[in-house]
Amino acid sequence: MNIEQIYTGCLAQGAYYIESNGEVAIIDPLREVRPYLDRAERDNAKIKYIFETHFHADFVSGHVTLSKQSGAPIVYGPNANPSFETIIAEDGQEFKLGDLTIKVIHTPGHTMESTTYLLKDADGKDHAIFSGDTLFLGDVGRPDLAQKAADMTQEDLAGILYDSLRTKIMPLADDIIVYPAHGAGSACGKNMMKETVDTLGNQKQMNYALRADMTKEEFVKEVTDGLLPPPKYFPLNVKMNKEGYEDIADVLDRGNTALTPNEFEVAANETGALVLDVRHQNEFVKGHVPRSIFIGLNGDFAPWVGALIADVKQAILLVTPEGKEEETITRLSRVGFDDTIGYLKGGFEAWTNAGKEFDTITSLPAEEVTPKINAKEVPVFDVRKEGEYQSEYVVNANHAPLSLLNEHLAEFPKDEIFYVHCAGGYRSVIAASILKSRGYHNLIDIAGGFGALKKAGAEVTDWVCPSTL
Repeated sequence: MNIEQIYTGCLAQGAYYIESNGEVAIIDPLREVRPYLDRAERDNAKIKYIFETHFHADFVSGHVTLSKQSGAPIVYGPNANPSFETIIAEDGQEFKLGDLTIKVIHTPGHTMESTTYLLKDADGKDHAIFSGDTLFLGDVGRPDLAQKAADMTQEDLAGILYDSLRTKIMPLADDIIVYPAHGAGSACGKNMMKETVDTLGNQKQMNYALRADMTKEEFVKEVTDGLLPPPKYFPLNVKMNKEGYEDIADVLDRGNTALTPNEFEVAANETGALVLDVRHQNEFVKGHVPRSIFIGLNGDFAPWVGALIADVKQAILLVTPEGKEEETITRLSRVGFDDTIGYLKGGFEAWTNAGKEFDTITSLPAEEVTPKINAKEVPVFDVRKEGEYQSEYVVNANHAPLSLLNEHLAEFPKDEIFYVHCAGGYRSVIAASILKSRGYHNLIDIAGGFGALKKAGAEVTDWVCPSTL
């Protein structure tokens, strides 16, 4: 028996490769499927099944393409109704994989088709569960993503999830290994651990949602408390996973089109494409194509693209580091952004060498701006997440979370200088690029973010709940 977790940090997503006696099962594959096919070939094995735990919202799965290229059927649990040919398994149905058995355990609540797969070893002993978004390490799946489709409230789904966990998962043995679909950083939960594998027994001890004495009412309240609005691209990814999508090879062929600076400029003007610059933030601030948006590959690239661009049909032109073109197109396609129409050949250097106009962002070190901040001479905007801001923030800083930046545009001054910062400098440059594209040129990015400000002596305070004031 061979179980391999294929973890993609940018998406905080775990896919699984299971092999026994020359037969392979893939669980929740990524969009690009060649690695699974190559791995099976190296193992002299054949992909027999492709299991999906549910219709994913945060990424586009590779199930359709992998089935087409491998000939293996796609398996969903009860209540799934995809537009393509698949096996809709019954609760308790078993699938043989070499010496192993994979049992379907229907665990609705995150979504109504959500399913956990129980792996039994050659002796029939329960070995592991692949829990999808039903059970994470330290958390459970958020119950608000499928409520519109199911015509249910998030409280209804949370109650169903409570029953699934209590009747289907918690009765299993403590030594069973838990392999979840996501880890810390995913928007599919809120309290996930940084670890990506654990035992069920340890989760029963550590996971707040698995407390033995927890009532359904307590569960519903705690699971739904503090849920941030899901990223706008989530429903579009569900639609693609449910109805099918374009082959990634075609997406790569179209996007991998090299454009000279003149061709790039014409394409941007004539197509209305968004110019996306994925270089490091330190390079972007020094010079970039006017009105381009920065989202660097070195950060949480794909989730931020989904959260901030939102429309997966948006045409995109790329400015990338040399040699990173295909990687960028691939990572965009993982979250459903398939309409990349080309990239700037030779990168930003070619743009400047061609004598094209470019823009910059003023970025100053924390040591230089801290005296003005402490003297309250310049407005400061903190674009970190709510939890980060509530933990500690610069005195008098305005809070405008990056994910909700468009809702805070009216708060930014148009005629006076203002500062923007995040935790370390990545998100503040994203915010600055968006603001500049909307006509705000009077901003200054604080290099190094909150950490640098605190080190430089900026006055900080803990958040105080308004109800206690």
